[in-house]
Amino acid sequence: MSRVGTIVAAMLVAVAALLALTQPAAAHERRNVGPYQVVVGFGSEPAFAGSTNGASIRITDTRTSKPVEGVEKTLTVEIRAGGLAPLALPLRAVFGTPGLYQADFVPTKEGAYSFHFKGKIEAQDVDETFESGPGRFNDVEAVAKLQYPEQVPSGADLTKKLGDLQSTADQSRLLALAGLAFGVIAIGLALRPRRG
Repeated sequence: MSRVGTIVAAMLVAVAALLALTQPAAAHERRNVGPYQVVVGFGSEPAFAGSTNGASIRITDTRTSKPVEGVEKTLTVEIRAGGLAPLALPLRAVFGTPGLYQADFVPTKEGAYSFHFKGKIEAQDVDETFESGPGRFNDVEAVAKLQYPEQVPSGADLTKKLGDLQSTADQSRLLALAGLAFGVIAIGLALRPRRG
């Protein structure tokens, strides 16, 4: 009986996994912009720092329930993170999925991101900002928790370590120069003719 129970449990897990894979991404924000419904988030959820991803927008005309095409010519997105200057990118139509557009980029830092879409959807002016966070779309996560068997330091970690090494090297260089100057002065004093 335990073998049958194990097989049934394995089948239930497999069915649950298939259902989870076929569900649309829940980590996206829906909003109406005029007569259009837009769904915004990362192209791949969850988003991980250092992995290629993109700002994704799906646009549907609520009057006809049809996807809106051709928006890559009239709409752009600015990506913001951590108070830095925005990165403005054009959108591209996602092949084989009418109404879906993406601006590809590699998020290099974990944390909150915002996508600011500007331009037009057909005749509708668009100036909308979508921010990651609870109830919206996911923040960018650290990739370290997925790394196996060893964790690889992120670019930010390597930059910090390199900065620390550079600071230590600069301090060592200053101490060496001070020691050299002290040595030259000491030699000069030792070689100075004595009076007397």
